[in-house]
Amino acid sequence: MAQDFERVAASSISNTQTPAGATTLWTSNSDDALIGINAANKGTSQILVTFLVTDADNTPFYYILKDAPVPVGSALQVLDGGAKVVLQSGDILKAYADTASACDVWISVVDTISS
Repeated sequence: MAQDFERVAASSISNTQTPAGATTLWTSNSDDALIGINAANKGTSQILVTFLVTDADNTPFYYILKDAPVPVGSALQVLDGGAKVVLQSGDILKAYADTASACDVWISVVDTISS
């Protein structure tokens, strides 16, 4: 079976620091693998960025990364060295930053890793 590589770009992610208010990046409808997460600081001061996984009810939720600092003009590569995060059907990847309009996010996903 051929792999279905997908990407999602989100500009100016939410600064609402709750699972319900965070920016939704990916909603899994099968077994999917996150293979890349990049957060870029386009603001004028250091930001803190958080990535979490939840379900449609926002409970429970699990942090992938919490309050990671990203300096001005820099980017944070969350998954590196071949690391992957598996999402199952119904899982939702979300993100927020502590500063409005300061963070762009790019994720790469292998959609439907098994059927």
